[in-house]
Amino acid sequence: MAAELVKGQNAGLAQPGVVLTVRGGVPADLSALLVTGAGKVRSDADFVFFNQPEAPGVRLDGTALAVTFAAVPADIEQIRAVITVAAEGTTFGGAVAPVAAVADAAGNPLYEYVIDGLDRESVVIALELYRRGEQWKVRAVGQGYAGGFADLVTDHGVSVDDEPAVATQPEVRTVPGEAALSFEKREKLDLRKREVAKVLLDKSAFGTRARVVLVIDKTGSMQKLYRGGTVHRVVERMIPVATQLDDDGTLEAYLYALTFAKLPDITVAGGEQWAQTYLHLTGTHDGIDYDSIGGRNDELPVMRAVIDTLTAGAAPTLVLFFTDGGFAKKREIAALMREAAALPAFWQFIGLGKANFGVLRTLDELDGRVVDNAGFFAIDDIDRVDDAELYRRLLGEFPDWLRAARTAGILR
Repeated sequence: MAAELVKGQNAGLAQPGVVLTVRGGVPADLSALLVTGAGKVRSDADFVFFNQPEAPGVRLDGTALAVTFAAVPADIEQIRAVITVAAEGTTFGGAVAPVAAVADAAGNPLYEYVIDGLDRESVVIALELYRRGEQWKVRAVGQGYAGGFADLVTDHGVSVDDEPAVATQPEVRTVPGEAALSFEKREKLDLRKREVAKVLLDKSAFGTRARVVLVIDKTGSMQKLYRGGTVHRVVERMIPVATQLDDDGTLEAYLYALTFAKLPDITVAGGEQWAQTYLHLTGTHDGIDYDSIGGRNDELPVMRAVIDTLTAGAAPTLVLFFTDGGFAKKREIAALMREAAALPAFWQFIGLGKANFGVLRTLDELDGRVVDNAGFFAIDDIDRVDDAELYRRLLGEFPDWLRAARTAGILR
């Protein structure tokens, strides 16, 4: 009797090998992608389908994928079983839900997964076999791929001869820690990385390396944004920016009010845990006294702290500064921005809500600067702005500053 899996659930595999099959639903073809920790095939030989039925440790035998774990190369971390509708114009939503099954080499059933909830999908990653140390495990994925089969395989690094436009797409960076994410989180991260890369490519800044600093307001007026999880989602959406700009894909982080706290860096793998640990308005968490930071805003201390980390002639820094208003010390802030203009950093201020943002709204007209080193935009509800638009606004002025800073000798 096979144990039932639900979407996202994983289970251990003690057997030396397994056989994967899919039954029911619309007629579909089965294939497999053998990928490294970066989520890519090593070469086209790691793509198993009807015209190429074998790869090391994996064999497609008609409608079944046989996997021998000992024969799978050590640098392959996941084997993704894919089902694709056989008839053009057909989708998985037009019939009963397909069932993915895992059996041992002798045919004894181990696990079954009913891939329900499908609608217009024509290609679905059904199951994923993956390593955890010396053990292999199976995960029920059931994730449709909106771009279709060609996009799925090219996104995994497979060459597709009849899709020449693929070569014009930017090659997004992969950073340490991505392999530790679930498939759903990796897919969301990858889509966001692509949106970031598109903006940089359009602005002729693709391939730029920059330190990324995240500054977040923790004043009392931000309470609703913290409690509703908006700030947590902001952090999640900033991580893809760091993956495409920062050398190691991390975000440096500060929380501020009257004073500030310099927090541990945010990594791809630890982003969710970081948010749970450090995004607070009051109390003591991980040794940090949030009450002592205050509940009202004074931007000067945290801005000074960031400025003091900048060194003339160093690599560029992008400061992403999220706030819901204040900035009452207009003269002092203007003086700091003039001072910072000679240093290798661009300050992108993002206003959350319908507050009075004071001097931020006049940054573009601020005189006395070597270059325009700051941008500002306000968003009433950031959760309602899609990723493409957010990254376009977030990164739109940074490439212009890069060129101006190089011309002025601020950047090498």
